Amino acid sequence: MAKKDHVSLTPATRFLRDNKVAFTEHPYDYLAHGGALHSAAELGWDPYAVVKTLIMQDQDAKPLVVLMHGNRKVSTKNLARQIGAKSIEPCAPEVAHRHSGYLVGGTSPFGTRRSMPVYMESTILALPKILINGGQRGYLVSIDPQLCVTLLGAQAVQCALAEVLP
Repeated sequence: MAKKDHVSLTPATRFLRDNKVAFTEHPYDYLAHGGALHSAAELGWDPYAVVKTLIMQDQDAKPLVVLMHGNRKVSTKNLARQIGAKSIEPCAPEVAHRHSGYLVGGTSPFGTRRSMPVYMESTILALPKILINGGQRGYLVSIDPQLCVTLLGAQAVQCALAEVLP
């Protein structure tokens, strides 16, 4: 499949444009279960700067968004402790879709169907630019990570597990 140079409007890109955010588009050949490591390799970026958007829920099934480095895992215990929840777990794909409006592999924190609290690994904020999903499988956008705080009210947390994914 040939890569596209431009991806059609998504709820995420509409949100970014409505908020006058400058971003660059980075389409790539999507691979099911390839994740951030695949997209980083396809686009020639460090997986640490490719940020994955995870839809999770607390013990009361209240949804939340977690932004994490592409080569790190989330410590749900540490996250729960920091946000005052008893427990945190990933949502099932169909539940994540219901909350976000996006398919797994194409989930963006921007333009979600439902407003949810956003938590981001604090070390992401030290990066000059990040790649984050643009609202469609095989499509990332490059932005300043500070915009996640400005536009989404993202709260910095420290919940990355020390081990690095291959």
